[in-house]
Order: sequence, then C-alpha cells, then structure tokens
Amino acid sequence: MNPILFAIKQKLIVFEKLLAAFCLLLLLLLSLSQVIMRNLFELGFAELDTLTRHLVLFVTFMGAALISEGNKHIKIDCVTATISERSKQKLKRPLYFISALVCSVFSWYAVIFWLDEKNYAPPSEQLALYLALILPAGFIILSLHFFLLSLIRDDGSQLPDDDSLIDTLVSQADLPSGSGQQP
Repeated sequence: MNPILFAIKQKLIVFEKLLAAFCLLLLLLLSLSQVIMRNLFELGFAELDTLTRHLVLFVTFMGAALISEGNKHIKIDCVTATISERSKQKLKRPLYFISALVCSVFSWYAVIFWLDEKNYAPPSEQLALYLALILPAGFIILSLHFFLLSLIRDDGSQLPDDDSLIDTLVSQADLPSGSGQQP
C-alpha cells in the first residue's frame, strides 16, 4: 500500500468526520433554536431554514463518503451471488474506478448546474447559492474516495473500521467489550 495515498486518505477521513460532526451539531442547534423561536416568540428567520436545508446535504455527503470508505455502502449487485470470491476480488478495483468516473460526471454536471444558478440567483438568495456548492464538492469527495479505493485496495485488504479499532483498544485496556454493560 502506498504510504502517500494512505496518508491522503486518512487526512480526508478525519476532515470528513470533523465536518460531518460539526454540521450535524450545528443542524441540531439551529433547528432547535428555530422551533423555540417560532413557538415561544412567534419569530423565525428564513435564512435559518435555508441553512438547515443545506446542512442536511453536508451531513449526507460526508456520511456517504465515510460509508463508502468503510465499504458499507448500498450495493445492488446480483452477480456476486453467482461468482467466486477470486472473481469478486478481480472486479473490485475496476468497479471502484467506474464508481469514481460516475461520481466525477455527476460532479461536472453539478458544477454546470451551480454556474447556471449563479447567473440567475437574485441577491436575496446568495447564501443558498454558496451553500449549494456542497453538490459538486460532495461528488468530488465521493469520486476521490472511490478513486483512492481503486488504487489502494488491490489485495482485497480493508482498513480497520471504527468498531474493530474500538474493540482493539478495549481489549488492550482489559475492559469488557461488546457486552453493552457498564463495568
């Protein structure tokens, strides 16, 4: 495994986790404050609705990238039930590369869509316009993930997921793992 690609991948994962967590926390706080302001003070801000709508997209794209990284994304593949494990391993890299190409095409058209929106957006919708950059950025990030997966995982090995990492840390600390009970 190329250490430079692995380092890029790890930094991308950390960035996505932080961004997803921050966006989710901000989404919850803004939604709660909007509900409180509307119910108690009969006051609301339209910009907060726009912001929360786009924060959902931020969380969705970052979550999709993290799920695809852990190889736990939705797969609609009827063929895998009929082919051998060796054939699956041979097909994995080309399929990741095709997924990267598809996400790149989506990103290209998202950029075209955003530029079109920019030409016709009224001055009152500038916040929504710049928040909509998550569409091309999200597809670029997904494309980058699939492209890195097509380069790195050539032997079928996988990076440890969070659960196995937590289990390893717990076993090293001599704490009970997987029981769901507090010590």
